[in-house]
Amino acid sequence: MPDLDLLVFFVYLLAIVGFGVSFSFKKRSSSDFTTGGGRLPAWAIGMSIFATFVSSISFLALPGNAYSGNWNGFVFSLSIPLAAWIAVRYFVPLYRKLGSESAYYYLEERFGTWARIYASACYLLTQLARMGAILYLLALAAQALLGWSIPTIILITGISVIVYSMFGGIEAVVWTDAVQGIVLIGGALACLGVIFWEIPGGSSEVFRIAEESEKFSLGSFELDFTTSTFWMILVYGLFINLQNFGIDQSYVQRYLTAKTEQEAKKSTWLGSLLYVPVSFIFFMIGTALFGFYQAQPELLPKGIAGDKVFPHFIVNQLPVGITGLLIASIFAAGMSTISTSVNSSATVILSDHFKKYIHPKPSEKTSLLVLRLASLGMGILSILVGFAFNGVESALDSWWALASIFSGGILGLFLLGLLSKTQKPQALIAVILGVLVIAWMSLSTVWVKNGFPETFANPLHTNMTIVMGTLTIFVVGFGLGIFIQKRNIKIKSFQDLNRW
Repeated sequence: MPDLDLLVFFVYLLAIVGFGVSFSFKKRSSSDFTTGGGRLPAWAIGMSIFATFVSSISFLALPGNAYSGNWNGFVFSLSIPLAAWIAVRYFVPLYRKLGSESAYYYLEERFGTWARIYASACYLLTQLARMGAILYLLALAAQALLGWSIPTIILITGISVIVYSMFGGIEAVVWTDAVQGIVLIGGALACLGVIFWEIPGGSSEVFRIAEESEKFSLGSFELDFTTSTFWMILVYGLFINLQNFGIDQSYVQRYLTAKTEQEAKKSTWLGSLLYVPVSFIFFMIGTALFGFYQAQPELLPKGIAGDKVFPHFIVNQLPVGITGLLIASIFAAGMSTISTSVNSSATVILSDHFKKYIHPKPSEKTSLLVLRLASLGMGILSILVGFAFNGVESALDSWWALASIFSGGILGLFLLGLLSKTQKPQALIAVILGVLVIAWMSLSTVWVKNGFPETFANPLHTNMTIVMGTLTIFVVGFGLGIFIQKRNIKIKSFQDLNRW
């Protein structure tokens, strides 16, 4: 690779790590580490929310998805405004009033300790899957540039993010995210411009080839949830995005870094609405790449497909210097999300586990030590998960499936707490049934392969796991709550009658 590209890439990487670490030189408390003392500006928080959403899963997997298929995956983005509105209307005010840095403190207040443990454990598993997928996708891009092995790149990237996440805290995460958000938007636009400029026949050729191949299709509009239809992706997106903006520690923590509730709401709108047009650009890149290589098939070697097409284009077709910028953009997308996950996971470990079971009132020094050790531990585990992702056919599909499983339907438990009078026993029964549904939907394919009858298989699409798990918990819990409430009213009425 040209020296200029390598220089751009390494200067960017060192600058971001150095910028993040610089926040560690301030006098810090555990509150500074987790919420930035509640003094960060709304625009920076909004850019951080956006950059967290736009991971390398978006930067590489969305173009790969559009290249291999169509725009069915873009339907996911269309659900974001509604999810953001619900979050701004109900969740942001709730968390601002609770006075806890943990998103799962509310569940303990509502249903007891078990609910907080369950939700926080599901969150940590989800973050490990997410960080692993992102590290793997980063390695795909960097391998084409550097020629190093994927495990080596995963290791180096993981260590780089761990360093500034450990020492800089949430301020380092938010401000580096803000910078990285700007870089990745610029990189995506530059790449799309180059494709349109270099394809023989110009941009009109891209649209002609794409229309002939039905690349702009949003999927079937049949009301079918067994395959990847428009409605299936829309429902899945609504549930996932409600979980993101409503109960995900990564987002909730940012609501607490704002100066006021109004500022927190502004940052949520900025971060969520900015993602929709940017995801449009990513899908357009994938479609444009399809047209580019259909018009010039000799430029694409055999064996390059899916998630690997965009990295191949970046390294082999972009002008010198722009390649380094695009690789830096991909790393910007990935590093911002990983650093967020590391910081928020450390906060969950301190607040929901260490303070709860080991040391209820630790000193500031102890709290900071736990936060940094937890950051290190989660970072190391994410590197191992990244190794496990090496070789998957589609990182996007794998991530979506794991997100559905590990979420554990905790959105259903939150909704149960907010929208019903259901108490602890009924909620516990609902969660147990929800987990059983999730286990069946996730594992039935494996069981059928091992001798179980076909009728035992899950008929729905894998992405519907989170939907059915959430609905099971909410509907069962809500129903039991009403049943118990009516029974208690009848018992009380009977007792009053006897007393009379």
